Amino acid sequence: MTKSEKLRVLVVDDEAHARRDIRRMLAKLEGVEIVGEAGDGPDAVKLIRKLLPDAVLLDIQMPGLDGFQVVAKIAGMEAVPAIVFVTAYDEYAIRAFDVHAADYVLKPVEERRLAQAIERARRIRRGAENGPDLAALLGAVGAGPKRLAVRQGESLVMVDAGDLLYATIESGSVRLVAREAEGISSFRSLEELERELASREFMRVHKSYLANVGRIYEITPWFNGSWRLRMGGKGGPEIPLSRAQARELRKLLKW
Repeated sequence: MTKSEKLRVLVVDDEAHARRDIRRMLAKLEGVEIVGEAGDGPDAVKLIRKLLPDAVLLDIQMPGLDGFQVVAKIAGMEAVPAIVFVTAYDEYAIRAFDVHAADYVLKPVEERRLAQAIERARRIRRGAENGPDLAALLGAVGAGPKRLAVRQGESLVMVDAGDLLYATIESGSVRLVAREAEGISSFRSLEELERELASREFMRVHKSYLANVGRIYEITPWFNGSWRLRMGGKGGPEIPLSRAQARELRKLLKW
């Protein structure tokens, strides 16, 4: 593409408000044309093949196909668009590098950061720049991926930090509960685990519980101003949310 040509962008996110916010920010940028949007992985693949966008702003965790599966589906195209992952989770940065993503933007998206990603995608499409190296990508994200060991009997099961639902203190040990595994960890306190994760996605919701905010499915009033959090989806486990921490969670989620 030449400098005068508009960058044709497809927006992919399963949350309508997220797509709306990104469209609003893109509308302020010169030389950008939004050619469409998709709310799930399968639709994204169809639209990429049909519309042939120059760049795709792609969420990672979506129904049907996740962002990496979308990239795998379009890998055989003659002209693969520049992929900019836009996600609330920082632990996928190395995988993004592995699939040659143009950039990796964390939610909540800042206009300045999105503009940088769009400019990088534009330069890549013009052939003026290669994809970012690993150090640059991890520097932009602010953290690398983390894996946590969960003890199950005599075995250790490794889980991605992003798959962790919550952690709690149990008989003086930290118990980790993830989507597909749970058990005792080697951490001696929730404070130690918080330092290791060092992510805004994890919040101390109660003196005995650390929760993955991105995995909260439902918030239900309890008693004396406290609440219950359902984690991971319908039918998932419930954990307490203290009255004091409910105020902080309200600010974070704008609830």
